[in-house]
Amino acid sequence: MIEISRLLKYDMNLLICLYVLLQERNVKRTASKLYLSQSAVSKQLTKLRQVFDDPLFERQSKGLLPTPKALALEPKLEAILLHIDQLSAPEQFDPANSNRLFTFDLVETAYSMVFEHFFPTMLECAPHITIENRDWNEASIHRLQKREVDFGIGIFEWDKRATAHIESLPDSLSYAELLQDTTACVMRKGHPALQEAWNLKTYLKYRHIQVMTGGIARWLLHEVLDQQRLTLDYAVNMSNIASAVRLCESSDLILSYPSKCLQEFAGNPNIELKPLPLDLSPGGLFLIWNKQLDNDPSHKWLRELIVKQAYV
Repeated sequence: MIEISRLLKYDMNLLICLYVLLQERNVKRTASKLYLSQSAVSKQLTKLRQVFDDPLFERQSKGLLPTPKALALEPKLEAILLHIDQLSAPEQFDPANSNRLFTFDLVETAYSMVFEHFFPTMLECAPHITIENRDWNEASIHRLQKREVDFGIGIFEWDKRATAHIESLPDSLSYAELLQDTTACVMRKGHPALQEAWNLKTYLKYRHIQVMTGGIARWLLHEVLDQQRLTLDYAVNMSNIASAVRLCESSDLILSYPSKCLQEFAGNPNIELKPLPLDLSPGGLFLIWNKQLDNDPSHKWLRELIVKQAYV
């Protein structure tokens, strides 16, 4: 059998091949990424099976299924390859002369709650840095685990009843809380609910607007109502908070949304803001990243800037 120490010393390409196979779960795509033939990848897989004394993958109609041994190796491979990659990285990060591209998966509220606070300072210190964003979605956690994205800014909960509790994040990810927030309700001036006792019964009596933030349709409010076998009657779902507020102005619909995000509308004479008539712990907006990047100089510089400039 080939010794692992010998493999590490003479053929790091085998470990790279295993890592890409774990990412792609497909020999053809792995070969394409590594600029190898499929037969070359198959030969490397044969050697890897000898090294680790395990099949590593089982063939299925849709690709390769990793064995438990292969899955256990994945985070170790990520750490090894990251350290190797950092051998050529500068020990210090010079923001003034950096052309670094940072990628984010984020919820829409992050633009007003986070970006407008750190971005001006970032541009002053690092005028050539570029930020590339895309909407937070159900694959964002997976992308952070695979280091396909530098940062995530997502909404997570402290309430023990929440599925999206912050402690449910995988151990491979680090996080920093940027702000905590409660939920407020928006309705038009003269809304009939304002003439009634403001309680859960009144809240559920009327139809609602659902604003999906980063593709997230269900959150703690819905989970707590589900536990009481209650539901909200949604008349429409929207993705833009300003449009939703305008619709509230001209209808009897009620909108429930994070309070701090609604502050910009607080001076609108056509609407009323009321607290959510349900006891929920405050949720939070969190900056999330892969733990393997904890000590990366450029990554550390930006996340410390974001946290320092966070909304208070």
